[in-house]
Amino acid sequence: MQDYTSNEIEEKWQRYWAKEQLYNVDTSVADSNKYYNLVMFPYPSGDRLHIGHWYNYGGTDIHGRFKRLQGHTVLQPMGFDSFGLPAENYAIKTGTPPAESTMNNIDHMRKQLKSIGAMWDWTHEVVTSSPEYYKWTQWVFSKLYENELCYKKKAPVNWCPSCQTVLANEQVQDGKCERCDSEVTKKDLAQWFFKITDYADQLLDHSELDWPQKTVLMQKNWIGKSKGCNVDWKVDGSDLTLSTFTTTVDTVYGVTFVVISPEHPELMNLVTDEHKDSVAEYVNEAKKKSDIDRTAEGKEKTGVNTGAFVVHPLTGKKVPLWVADYVLMNYGTGVVMGVPAHDQRDMDFANQYGFEIVQSIADTNGETFVYDDVDKYNVKGKIIDSDDFTGMDILEGRLAITKKLEEMNAGEGTIQYKLRDWLVSRQRYWGAPIPVVYDPEGKAHLVPEEYLPWELPTDVDYNPEGVSPLATSKELFERTEKIFGAGWTPEVDTMDTFVCSSWYYLRYPSATEESAPFNIEKTNNWSPVDMYIGGPEHACMHLLYARFINMALHDLGYVKYKEPFKRLVHQGLITKDGAKMSKSKGNVVSPDEFVERFGSDVFRMYLMFMGPYTEGGDWSDRGITGIVRFRDKVWKLLNEDSEGNAESEVKLHQTIKKVTTDMENFHFNTAIAALMEYVNFVSQNGISKDDKLKLIVMLAPLAPHFAEESWQEVLGQEGSVFNAEWPEFDAAKTVESNVQIVIQVNGKLRGSINVARDSEQAQVVDMASNEGNVVKYLEDAEILKTIYVPNKLVNFVVKA
Repeated sequence: MQDYTSNEIEEKWQRYWAKEQLYNVDTSVADSNKYYNLVMFPYPSGDRLHIGHWYNYGGTDIHGRFKRLQGHTVLQPMGFDSFGLPAENYAIKTGTPPAESTMNNIDHMRKQLKSIGAMWDWTHEVVTSSPEYYKWTQWVFSKLYENELCYKKKAPVNWCPSCQTVLANEQVQDGKCERCDSEVTKKDLAQWFFKITDYADQLLDHSELDWPQKTVLMQKNWIGKSKGCNVDWKVDGSDLTLSTFTTTVDTVYGVTFVVISPEHPELMNLVTDEHKDSVAEYVNEAKKKSDIDRTAEGKEKTGVNTGAFVVHPLTGKKVPLWVADYVLMNYGTGVVMGVPAHDQRDMDFANQYGFEIVQSIADTNGETFVYDDVDKYNVKGKIIDSDDFTGMDILEGRLAITKKLEEMNAGEGTIQYKLRDWLVSRQRYWGAPIPVVYDPEGKAHLVPEEYLPWELPTDVDYNPEGVSPLATSKELFERTEKIFGAGWTPEVDTMDTFVCSSWYYLRYPSATEESAPFNIEKTNNWSPVDMYIGGPEHACMHLLYARFINMALHDLGYVKYKEPFKRLVHQGLITKDGAKMSKSKGNVVSPDEFVERFGSDVFRMYLMFMGPYTEGGDWSDRGITGIVRFRDKVWKLLNEDSEGNAESEVKLHQTIKKVTTDMENFHFNTAIAALMEYVNFVSQNGISKDDKLKLIVMLAPLAPHFAEESWQEVLGQEGSVFNAEWPEFDAAKTVESNVQIVIQVNGKLRGSINVARDSEQAQVVDMASNEGNVVKYLEDAEILKTIYVPNKLVNFVVKA
């Protein structure tokens, strides 16, 4: 028996799979047994694949191979999400064009991905930064624009006054520019939006999806559907009226102040003369903070007095109006009523600035409470000290107050969403150009499809002052005037890279299609995606955007299904010594080192063995050697002659049942454990050649190169193991013929016996009473009662 030489063998089978085109799928053929297995595609970094890549792609490949062995035609493509900020930053530092560095990185990463030994179908590769792809990203933009799902308006961006440029959120660190450390402020720019809010209710419906409940809840909270009431507050001494949205209008009699956002367009019109300077200074400071910083829990609430008052619509009392940066203009009306007795944030603000705290509701025990701690839509309690509404149940009073405000034309019941329209403009270079040009009067026009792709210019300053990089391109402006006429100008923003990834799954089945973004017949035959695997951090961005784009294209007649991803699985996190891996901590595990020593199969199996796939596990350098011993034990077993017995057959069917269930549920760790247990058993009891074949098929998704070598070279089978069939278990054979009977005397364990399953009670009791150790407890004893539990125990109750 030769030793198993992992690296040499793995390279051999990778060449074989490529030569046989084993994993290439002809998507022009409609296949009722299709299975679209997809992992979120990577950004092509210049670094080596890290352990997170291996864990993500390894689990995806195991699942895909398992489904193939179950008889499915598995489409498992790979591509690159290749637009983005890192390549642009690299260009700023080195002058290397992003197109050049990106393609070098893709070539580098493609080689690494092939070395994993996964069954990627490279004939369906997509690269989002290629003109062949982003032509159709521009087409998606155009279709949304044509159907009033895309518009332009002014919105604030991060602005570095020193660099004279717009910064992405990732480039702002603690309110400062990562390039020059200057304080970042906000600046209003006209930008493009997609109307994702039109789909808010559809996006709240996850009934067709097999997704993690946590992800579903994250999306529901992000969309944030709230049923409540808009309350109108007239500004004292002015014709202006401010509106506040609240889900708890039952607390309106507890309002002791009203706060307005620093960005509210009417703010400076409301401020009294003596407060103008302090408010202007406060607004300036607010512009330097991110929305996350302004609304973070536990952060000290700040504000300043505007000097103005608003009039309470139900009591007529004057209520002070303050400006506070925890109120955001992009949620609700930009004005919030302060109810410190029943809202923790308002209470913190009231305590900070000395506002009165007035109780207006109480729980069933008459005690005050804050709404942060209860379900506001199912709350029980009474309204107190609220004029005619006093004594009403809270939910009843909420309706009555809303009705009263509506009768007074001082408010109305309404539904509101936290979800904002998707801002897709980016003042960056390395992204898909927005396919819009402007006539001499400044009116926007779509670039006609015949001119798509509307290509990125190359004569740009990657780091210009005060304008987007595309605005520095002479070629782009000349191209625009040549096609459209003198005085016409191009849009100089590019698209958010999430637009590119919002539809890529539609492109894979027909990745080389030239006349359309995707072949409708192929895409409809092979979609939706049956299994989608990726990180939970994408819950409220990529996953939400992809659902929106798919729904929109469905409504426009391009796809026949509304949801893009039927089943979703999030991989867990691999840690080292209980901590997240990072270069700064010095605890990063290099996959290359271990793959070189032990092979990719062993590395892959060990990653999967550390814990449930959706949870991850903690890496141990020593732990991987246990997987090496397991592989070598299987290798030795396969190279030995032996025959199985009846017990081996039962163990086989039990193992098939266990491994099949575990593989379906991504419990790869317990599937490997079951295979280890089986190998230990048959090493003692023997195994037939037919059962060796079944063992290798079960092992194949987990260790594909090892399985291929074992299948063809050791067991002499024709063709790839991945053309075999997954073994089925016989339920009758999963039940062992013999069972162990526990023997007790007065409830204490005294012995055990092995008997045939379902033996007669009298026979079992007789055997139990004659068991060697039990006899001495029954001698000279009076048996009062014998308790028998079939196939489990005998308990003799004797007189003490």
